[in-house]
Amino acid sequence: SKTPGKTRTINYYLVNNQCYFVDLPGYGFARTGREQRQTWGRNVSAYLLEEERLRLVVGLVDPRVPTSPLDVDLVGFVRQAGASLLLVMTKADRMSRGALAQAAARLARELGDGVPPLAFSARTGAGHKDILTAIAGALA
Repeated sequence: SKTPGKTRTINYYLVNNQCYFVDLPGYGFARTGREQRQTWGRNVSAYLLEEERLRLVVGLVDPRVPTSPLDVDLVGFVRQAGASLLLVMTKADRMSRGALAQAAARLARELGDGVPPLAFSARTGAGHKDILTAIAGALA
């Protein structure tokens, strides 16, 4: 969904008849009840830990928002599953370069094992090619 927190189910999209892009609920942002978020959290964690074909998780994070315990949990599930993690900072056009660099350093430290996240702007398309290159590399 284009609206954060609106994805309510696990959705599968076949890409180029080669792999699936799986859209998971963004349970950290969703404006819904605690019980519903907990259900999503269980479903997402079960998916991450039980899906044997999982190769890459693209974690979308808003760099303007402090890292949450849910973000840390997600990264833990990805690592436990043995999948690669690509952190992508959304809304890159809404921050100055300096603030974005500081956020990237913070997220690399807190979530990315020192690997800086990629920056992306849906409005301008900045970072689009870098993300596609990283995804292709992980799937090669």
